[in-house]
Amino acid sequence: MDDIPTRLPPTPIRFMDRFRAFIRTRHLAYRTEKTYCLWVRDFILFHSKKHPESMGSAEVNQWLSYLANKRNVAINTQKTALNAIVFLYHQFLGRELGNLQFTKTSKGRKLPTVFSHEEAMLVLSYMEGAHHLAGSLLYGAGLRVMEAVRLRIQDVDFSEACLSIRETKGDKWRRTFLPASVCGVLKAQVELALSLHRQDLLDGHRSSIGRLT
Repeated sequence: MDDIPTRLPPTPIRFMDRFRAFIRTRHLAYRTEKTYCLWVRDFILFHSKKHPESMGSAEVNQWLSYLANKRNVAINTQKTALNAIVFLYHQFLGRELGNLQFTKTSKGRKLPTVFSHEEAMLVLSYMEGAHHLAGSLLYGAGLRVMEAVRLRIQDVDFSEACLSIRETKGDKWRRTFLPASVCGVLKAQVELALSLHRQDLLDGHRSSIGRLT
């Protein structure tokens, strides 16, 4: 799955493997790891596979300006690329880049196109079972995809009609409301998960209460 970290060798030797291993010692989200590695690779390829240790602020300025002038990336995209490179040099390589002077992009972020209520209901009508429950939580409770996938029984509070969302973007926890329309189905899913858990224990398997969706 996309949220499962790739396996690294016991003693990383290749540059990107060592970079990944370092990121994990800082306990960053795996999504952040993938994003940083993506931009660092892009930086290296842009400079014809020169090793980052042989480059510095001049090459960083050139690359970031290229992103703005040639690839016309959005403001937040360029900021993310900058964060990745600053992390690479300041944290991993232990080198300061100084005052960077690069062309900043002026392309703003476009507002996403969202479904109308009728369109969302139409999409949900084609779903069944756990997929329908997950889709309903995405739409009704504002969950991200991986937040719905990781939802556990302990995160559901029916008495307060709310959900506790853990391991969110930026490693922050939050609470959100639980739509009344999904309570019945969610309670049934909780009972199913508990039943499977009890059966695993009876069968002599080590088991923990699994994810709901």
